[in-house]
Amino acid sequence: MKALISAIDAIDDIEVFGRVKSVQGLLIEIVGPVRELRVGGRVQIETVNNEQLAAEIIGFKGGHALCLPFGQLGGVRMGCKAVFQRHDGAAFPSEAWLGRVINANGEPIDGKGPLPRGAKAFPLRQDPLLAHDRVRVGGPLNLGVRCLNTFTTLCEGQRMGIFAGSGVGKSVLMSMLARNTDVDVSVIGLIGERGREVHEFVQEYLGEEGLARAVVVVATSDEAALMRRQAAYMSLALSEFFRDQGKRVLCMMDSLTRFAMAQREIGLAIGEPPTAKGYPPTVFTELPRLLERAGPGTPTTGSITGLFTVLVEGDDHNEPIADAVRGILDGHIVMERGIAERGRYPAVNVLRSISRTMPGCVPTEFRPVLAKARELMSIFSDMEELIRLGAYRKGSDPKVDRAIAINPALEAFLSQSREDTTSIAEGYEMLKVIMEQAGAAG
Repeated sequence: MKALISAIDAIDDIEVFGRVKSVQGLLIEIVGPVRELRVGGRVQIETVNNEQLAAEIIGFKGGHALCLPFGQLGGVRMGCKAVFQRHDGAAFPSEAWLGRVINANGEPIDGKGPLPRGAKAFPLRQDPLLAHDRVRVGGPLNLGVRCLNTFTTLCEGQRMGIFAGSGVGKSVLMSMLARNTDVDVSVIGLIGERGREVHEFVQEYLGEEGLARAVVVVATSDEAALMRRQAAYMSLALSEFFRDQGKRVLCMMDSLTRFAMAQREIGLAIGEPPTAKGYPPTVFTELPRLLERAGPGTPTTGSITGLFTVLVEGDDHNEPIADAVRGILDGHIVMERGIAERGRYPAVNVLRSISRTMPGCVPTEFRPVLAKARELMSIFSDMEELIRLGAYRKGSDPKVDRAIAINPALEAFLSQSREDTTSIAEGYEMLKVIMEQAGAAG
């Protein structure tokens, strides 16, 4: 009954409409009652094919509304009727959405039938929780991945970035985290994903076990910029729904770079000035507004632990989006092509990765072991070129000799198959044994 009441409430009392004045590129200019319009408002355009094309108002110029479409412009001509919606985009999620794959509009795309409508509307774009209302991050969260559990321990409610170039193994790492992380619900947003990889990710990487406690939101690379951006908003709205039910939520998004690219298209379409690498100012305004929605909840709700991938262009980890995101999040995981080319997966560079909650969440007795392991890995990394070229003579430096001796065991520890899983405690114990066997624990 509550769902029915909310559906009735969503019906507009009075139909307010305008007409299409011009179409330039993807930008649609509509004339109509300006006082009834607002930025972010929705419009339904009736095309010559008697179909409905959804659009969103993104600005105004000369008393006319500027809109971008959620779909293809085929069938739109001058004079088409444009009906303005009273309600902005919102999701009506329910527990029955678990195990489903949906698009950016909250519509099912997995062929499993319609989605039950929840009783309460969750706005796709809403403000983050107030800082003083939030609790602190919780205890360590088991991710099931050794190198992350041990060297970049994640806490409940923390937000981490996964920085990597294309083809380095982000999707496989995400599937491992989605299956193994100790949370109640996973919300996975695939933003601008290749169409052929969606089914592969859901069926092969995520699997039935991972999908059973997850909702997957998909916007493929061929979809409109508004759809790709809205898929990110939908992912956070669903996460907030489950958080408010007291659940521990893992929100994963692949990738923030494609969200930023979608926002760039939208900004440039309305004439925003391009700045670094063509990104307009609104990109760097929307990123923190999106990411701050994840994090710890209030004392009466659950939490949203965020894992967001960043596709670094040209393997440049200092490009504008990566640099901006790194300053917003609570840590970063760096994946490198050179490590992947050596055949070690996940290809995480432990020395360049950091969790801002460490070492506070690490048991006191294991801190010296972690510090020593990092030191030896750093020594080996500094001397790696000389060692591979044969320019280093054994016995020249005892620390370098120890780093060379322990490196194979550490590389084996950092390597992990997709099906394998290791808890935080098991990871600490395995590393301690390696260090003791190598005589490096002291």
